[in-house]
Amino acid sequence: MPPFRLFASALFGLALAAMPSLASAQAFTDDQRGQIETIVRSYLLAHPEVLEEVSAELSKRQAIAEAEKHKAAIAQNAQTIFNSPRGVTLGNKDGDVSFVEFFDYNCGYCKRAMIDMLELMKDDPKLKVVLKEFPVLGPGSVEAAQVAVAVRMQDPTGKKYLDFHQKLLNGRGQADKARSMAAAKDAGLDMARLEKDIASPEVRATIEENFKLAEAMGMNGTPSYVIGKQVVVGAVGLEALKEKIGIARCGKATC
Repeated sequence: MPPFRLFASALFGLALAAMPSLASAQAFTDDQRGQIETIVRSYLLAHPEVLEEVSAELSKRQAIAEAEKHKAAIAQNAQTIFNSPRGVTLGNKDGDVSFVEFFDYNCGYCKRAMIDMLELMKDDPKLKVVLKEFPVLGPGSVEAAQVAVAVRMQDPTGKKYLDFHQKLLNGRGQADKARSMAAAKDAGLDMARLEKDIASPEVRATIEENFKLAEAMGMNGTPSYVIGKQVVVGAVGLEALKEKIGIARCGKATC
């Protein structure tokens, strides 16, 4: 069936749904349906801007539905998202807005996102930042995430973790165990303990927890964020992140 005929059929169905009394009072024949679809098609050809209006309205409704879905998923998993001991907490641990980033050490966009995060931390003393390893880009990413979790395990302050995080994301080449261990050594970690901790159940449990959270919120790429009650996907840039933080803090982009 041609696209216009499909669209006309859809509009015809919507019209019937909107007028249940008409639909129940009269059963249209195939010939009558065809005539109605022809009228709809002619109207659309004469007024193609209607297609843009319909598309815009559909996108708006989909965005609202998606936001509600995200909001529900965040509410259901809030404790694990914002306060899990398996996340790395930076910035103001008692901040009024939580900024949670899911990242992969082999994600090129995550390097730019890290710069945004550091800028936000510098400019916003009331921001709580939580980092979650989300290795979706292959075996090297998994190895890097395993080392990162082990770094977190011996650094409760997050200071050495942040140093390690920057060294690894800013480095050249594929992130894997070798590069991650080198970054950890440069950051001053206990390497013998690191090797031991990498093999611990805590490392696997941390990564599994992060993947379950990401799945619950429909995340499939990096960077992805949870900011207040909002899920944000992609390296949207500093200004967009500030707007999301403002919405979480006071209900509008600029407080």
